Amino acid sequence: MTTPTDITNTPDNIVCVFCGSSFGNSTEFADFATKLGESIASKNWGLVYGGGSTGLMGAVAKAVHNNGSYVHGIIPSSLVSKERKSSDELNNELKKSIDNHNGITPIDEYGKTTVVKDMHTRKKLMGQEAQAFIALPGGYGTLEEIMEIITWSQLGIHNKPIVFANVNGFYDELLKFISSSIKSGFINVKNGDIFKVAKSVDDVIRLIEEYQVPDGRFNLNWEES
Repeated sequence: MTTPTDITNTPDNIVCVFCGSSFGNSTEFADFATKLGESIASKNWGLVYGGGSTGLMGAVAKAVHNNGSYVHGIIPSSLVSKERKSSDELNNELKKSIDNHNGITPIDEYGKTTVVKDMHTRKKLMGQEAQAFIALPGGYGTLEEIMEIITWSQLGIHNKPIVFANVNGFYDELLKFISSSIKSGFINVKNGDIFKVAKSVDDVIRLIEEYQVPDGRFNLNWEES
């Protein structure tokens, strides 16, 4: 184990991981999250994520930070008490920083936390900081986050790698839905290549490194006039 890096030392490559604040009902999920965090750190990449210290969020953040890499958690003020298992004293300090909606406070031993006012700001900041996106298993929130990132790519807002970590077939049914949407003419065939699917941690890293932006995305101008 290496000494954790200074939280102000931001690496050039940062990946965003969307995942559940719960562990799920299989140890495979947490094991995968931990191994992913270790691999992210081994590449000297940083992590931006939803800021929780529970469930898969906590597992991946702990693994990245304990192996010496940058961790930045971004959490809405309303979720501090739900997705954080830290002491009441620390949570009270976090809540004191909410008035300005930009407070940065240590999250136990997992790097730094930025407290924001709402979910939209959380996603915007994660999207701006990350150079790639990974979806681990999770619930409604995880699905909403990764699908918006895919839509942003389709619309030409970004061209960054997107990878589903299909742990133990977790995303099989979602992938069937997307395939059905393509067959039914609601998603362009080429847009089906916006995201990649990995079954192992090594696959996740490789697919990020080898990612090629697919043809068929909308060439829209999102710059402010």
